[in-house]
Order: sequence, then C-alpha cells, then structure tokens
Amino acid sequence: MAKSTYSISEAQSALPRLVREAQEGELVAIARRDETVAYLVSREHLEAIVETLELLANPRARKALADHKAGRTQFLPLSALDE
Repeated sequence: MAKSTYSISEAQSALPRLVREAQEGELVAIARRDETVAYLVSREHLEAIVETLELLANPRARKALADHKAGRTQFLPLSALDE
C-alpha cells in the first residue's frame, strides 16, 4: 500500500523530507519491528478519505452511488438547470 516504509528511528531523523513526500502525494508508512504502525499522509489525502467516509455514512449518498453503479443514473447537461 505505501510506497515508502521507514522505521521509527529513520522517520525521526528524516521527518522534514517525509513530510515533503507526503505533501507530494506519497503514502509514507512507519514501522516498528517490521509491522506498519502509522502512515504519514497529506492533508489533501486525509480530507479525501474523510469525505469518502462521510458519503458512505449517508444513506442517500450510498443509494445514489448504488444507482449510478447499476446504470440507473441519468445525467443532464447543466443547461437543463436553466429550463
């Protein structure tokens, strides 16, 4: 899942660089004894995750997603709003 994995001591000594990597879209994993215990992600990535969770927690949004996946969604041009 993560493109880069660092031990805690490696992450401590390279934190500024790892933050830059995360800001650039990299998913940085931090491991303790060869087990990933944390991830460093950009604010933008985390906000996207939170937004997805909020949509999935909303029954109406889940229904709209299911309808779209099943091909039951009709899209109209924006000009239809003027009518």
